Amino acid sequence: MINRKIIKEIKILAKEFPIVAIMGPRQSGKTTIAKHIFKKHKYVSLEDHDKRRMAINDPRGFLKQYNKNVIIDEAQRAPEFFSYLQTHIDDVKTSGSFILTGSQNYLLMENITQSLAGRVGLVTLFPLSLEELPTENKGDIFKTIFNGFYPRIFDQKIRPSSFYKTYLNTYLEKDIRLIKNISDYNLFLKFLKLLAGRSGQILNIQTVADDVGIASKTVESWLSVLETSFIIYRLRPYYKNYNKRIVKHSKLFFYDVGLVCYLLGIKKAEELESYYQFGNLFENFIISDLIKYSYNHGELTDFYFWKDNHNNEIDLLMESGNKIKVIEIKSAQTFREEFLKNMSKFIKLEKKKKVEQFLLYGGDENLTYKKTKIIAWDNLKDIKKTNIFK
Repeated sequence: MINRKIIKEIKILAKEFPIVAIMGPRQSGKTTIAKHIFKKHKYVSLEDHDKRRMAINDPRGFLKQYNKNVIIDEAQRAPEFFSYLQTHIDDVKTSGSFILTGSQNYLLMENITQSLAGRVGLVTLFPLSLEELPTENKGDIFKTIFNGFYPRIFDQKIRPSSFYKTYLNTYLEKDIRLIKNISDYNLFLKFLKLLAGRSGQILNIQTVADDVGIASKTVESWLSVLETSFIIYRLRPYYKNYNKRIVKHSKLFFYDVGLVCYLLGIKKAEELESYYQFGNLFENFIISDLIKYSYNHGELTDFYFWKDNHNNEIDLLMESGNKIKVIEIKSAQTFREEFLKNMSKFIKLEKKKKVEQFLLYGGDENLTYKKTKIIAWDNLKDIKKTNIFK
């Protein structure tokens, strides 16, 4: 098994709470990591029809059979079970007794909030981060982005195209049916591919609706489905204390850039060398990796971007306490001073917080230029050393 950085956080939560819930997208390794950490726990999957029916129709009988030290996979598939688990866990009073996993954040969180609030330690396991990637798969930025970061691609030596084809079919068949009754899968797939082409861009709901041929309310509904199942996320704009000339629409990103490449029809890594939107893919890769890092290490960080109506833009802002990290992201392999021009414009506006400046780029040198730390893309594996999360 690939060593996952979130293991430490899960072990801590298992000492603090009677229940630990591990959420995340399908195939991110939730079951594998749960079985690895809690080797002596029983295991039951509620994707098994008989087990699910028992948890729903006879929850007391289910809890008699699985009364403690158990991993319950895809727990959100039996929502009726949660209220019984609440009473049971209050009687058991043993830390780390129940480990719940689920690939539907909304459904799992809804049940936890209603029945198990205060009794659950929550973690989100995403696909691999750059620091978790096997050493032999590092070093080439184009291959890194093309392959994506799902563990099975590396554990089982699966071609990315084969993995993502199966992944999409499973996602559309299982998760979409569970959350939303979307009957026209081909139209939904068209929608998904169109979003892939807009990765790293400002999200305009009406434009997407017009291009797909659906209502704007349907776009919002389908976006929620994708967010709930950890396929996409929306990066919010930073406009605190500023005037109305700041862009207030979110930017769209995918949690996994390999999936974006597949949806875009990119067949091999070499195509990315001349791909006209490689800059957007690179930005998506960097921001997603920083988000994964923050979750893996329990960092409390808020992520934003900043853009005004004159197209002055900062790719990423990371806010924590009284500090704000200003980060520009460039796919170019050669550093140029002009990459930093928008930083000074933002700094003049930010009066209340301490500002630190970073540039993450496609080159291989780390240096400091004036007040800005220039960081090579593959140095993200040692992100603590860059002070971005300090």
